[in-house]
Amino acid sequence: MNPTRVRRAARISGGIIALCTAILAVDWAVATYREPRDESIVKHLQEEVREDPEFAPKLEAENDRITAARLGRRQRGQAIAWILLAAAALFLTAVNHLRAARGLRFVDLDTLKAPPAAQRRKRMKPATNGASAGASTEAGFDTRFVDELVALHGRAKEAAIPILQAIQTHYRHLPDEALRRVCDLTDITPAEISGTSTFYGQFRRSPVGKHIVRVCHGTACHVAGARQISDELRRHLQIPEGADTDPKRLFTLEEVACLGCCSLAPVLMVDEHTAGRLTPSTAPSALEDLEQREPA
Repeated sequence: MNPTRVRRAARISGGIIALCTAILAVDWAVATYREPRDESIVKHLQEEVREDPEFAPKLEAENDRITAARLGRRQRGQAIAWILLAAAALFLTAVNHLRAARGLRFVDLDTLKAPPAAQRRKRMKPATNGASAGASTEAGFDTRFVDELVALHGRAKEAAIPILQAIQTHYRHLPDEALRRVCDLTDITPAEISGTSTFYGQFRRSPVGKHIVRVCHGTACHVAGARQISDELRRHLQIPEGADTDPKRLFTLEEVACLGCCSLAPVLMVDEHTAGRLTPSTAPSALEDLEQREPA
């Protein structure tokens, strides 16, 4: 590949990355500035509604405006994130070519570095006997699912996202063994795996609970006490500090921007079931049925 074109591609993609980052930073700053103001408006309208119900339509309209603005920022952020990922992939590819031309290589991350035995297997011709068809990279991990994914999506770097999405759907998180196997079989580097899996919120590196509890932290829910709801659920489920899943891996607690149920604030969703108008003392009751169904 022409080094001049590679350098030009690196400069262009780097500029796009800088521009996208600046847009996201400005969007975040504007949202941070407006959020206290919106909360103040909603709180004031709530007080007026308590005194005069005729203000209810105005409060509902304000909640709809705030919700629409948050959804707009989310959609804009998602679009920019895709552009940013594409630019980052182009930038990394260009830089990798330039470093390779100079005899340099990216250092693999320790968490994903393949053991020497796995590296040797990668260079060897695949065995054809039946005993090796279900080989495991580590005890207890069957590689066949990942092998089938690579056969379906290919070994190129562009297959990273669909492969990770399929692994996430199958295991509900990204096991280290699966990621190492992907790096063994494809041209995708550990650094690219790590960058993609940490950039997108849809990917998890730790196991998820059997049930997902989403607590709305939109403006209306935040004003109505969403923070207290989340804190009480963490205490009730005994979720450790810095984690989001209880020790039994029964529930995973997530804080989301909006569930679209502002009139029920504060609200949470357990899997597909919605519970609203909660208080810290009533929030755990939304989990009782599922907790009772689980064996002790």
